[in-house]
Amino acid sequence: MAKSKKNYIPGTGGFMKPEEVLDNIDIEKNMKVADFGCGAGYFAIPLARRVGKGGMIYAVDVMEPALESVRGRAKVFSILNIETLRGNLEKDTGSGIEAGSLDMVLLANILFQSELKNDILKEAKRVLKKTGKIVVIEWNSDASLGPGAGYRISKENLKDLAKEAEFVLEKEFNAGNSHYGLVFSL
Repeated sequence: MAKSKKNYIPGTGGFMKPEEVLDNIDIEKNMKVADFGCGAGYFAIPLARRVGKGGMIYAVDVMEPALESVRGRAKVFSILNIETLRGNLEKDTGSGIEAGSLDMVLLANILFQSELKNDILKEAKRVLKKTGKIVVIEWNSDASLGPGAGYRISKENLKDLAKEAEFVLEKEFNAGNSHYGLVFSL
C-alpha cells in the first residue's frame, strides 16, 4: 500500500505526519514562523507552503547538515520563503532572529534533547510578537518509539515549564500516536 504524499515525509519513520499535525494549528498566509531545531525540514517545508509567498519560515538548527538538507528540500520543491539559520537556542539571542518579530515558533521534538529547556523557551518568547504563539510537539510518555523515558518531558511538566516562562496554554492536540501537541500564547 502506497503512503500518501500528504501524510508521509521520508525520514520521519512514518510515525510523524507533519501535514496532519499542522492541520491542528492556526497557520495563516503571510505569517512569520520559526522552526526551532528544524532538523531536515519535516515541518519547515509544509509550513512554508502554508504561509505562502508573503510569509517567511526561519529554519533554525545547530547542525549545518540539517540546514543543508532544508535548503536542498526547499530547492527541490521550488520553495523560496525559507531562511536557514545556524543557531544555538540554549544561548541568549541564539536563534539570531530579531526580537518581537514572529507570529509563531514551532518546537517539535527539541525540548527532550536539552537540559536547558527554560533557555529554549526564553528564546522563543524573545522572538515572538506580543500576539505570538508557541507550538510544542513532544514524545508521549507511553510511546513505544523514541527516546528513553528519562529524556522525555511529560505533558504536565511541559505545561509547568511554559507557565514559569509566562506562556498561557491555549490548546492541546493529538500529534500522532507517539506525540502530543500544545499551543501557548503570551
